[in-house]
Amino acid sequence: MGIDRPTRADRRRQWATVVIFLATVAVNAAANILPINGQATGAISDRFDVLVIPAAYVFSVWGLIYLLLAAFTVDQARPSRATDPTLRRLGWLPALTGILNTGWLLLFHYEAFVLTVPVMVGLLVTLIAINAVTFADRERLTGVARWSVRLPFSVYLGWITVATIANIAQTLDALGFDAFGIDPPLVASAVLLTGAAIAVTFVMRFADTAYGAVIVWAYAGIAVKEAATPLVPWVAAGVALLVAALVVVTLVARRPPAARAMVGVQPTLDGRSAGAAA
Repeated sequence: MGIDRPTRADRRRQWATVVIFLATVAVNAAANILPINGQATGAISDRFDVLVIPAAYVFSVWGLIYLLLAAFTVDQARPSRATDPTLRRLGWLPALTGILNTGWLLLFHYEAFVLTVPVMVGLLVTLIAINAVTFADRERLTGVARWSVRLPFSVYLGWITVATIANIAQTLDALGFDAFGIDPPLVASAVLLTGAAIAVTFVMRFADTAYGAVIVWAYAGIAVKEAATPLVPWVAAGVALLVAALVVVTLVARRPPAARAMVGVQPTLDGRSAGAAA
């Protein structure tokens, strides 16, 4: 059986991922240091009168996302990883997330808000595709690979799920859409519940606790920011508690059989808890 040697395509993929990641970080830093078009990202966001954007401190999750993506970028660039089957299946998708991230940021700063929506949706779809690959390969993504390959994109997808909702709401506000006169807290609550349905489905289907934890962080931040708003903080807090409970159940179900028996969680045939499988 011959040795699987790296191809030129493997090397190009590795280096492109590194270069695009560095460019993405540089543009995101410039967005607030320069800032791009004379306005910081947060200052633009604060101009919108929408009720589904988390408190400012929640956006610190970007620091974690870029730290995890840096770990992935370094790991995938190692010569010994050039022929890794999972990384080959991922192909240029990780690099594409950087291109879409940068494109969205430039469009947002230059106030082309309508164009930001398809770019954000494209980023969301790309991250879903990446997570589909890492979930399919979850049995071989153990040890370091679990932390350097699967975790970064789980966290990233969790945040972009919330960011997509916020981006659409901001764009509609920029266009002057008033939801046909429906009370804003009711509209925001409906939007949050829609996002919750997506999050709950994802956590239960893929047992992705990192994704769920980010949803909890974001929704708790919405509850904090909108504490004085009718209905919205209660919906956001309720969703955060529900997803947090699902995360805990999923973590318990992953424990060894003896540990699960101690807490009264019985595994099903596919390894999930009976409660999580229901």
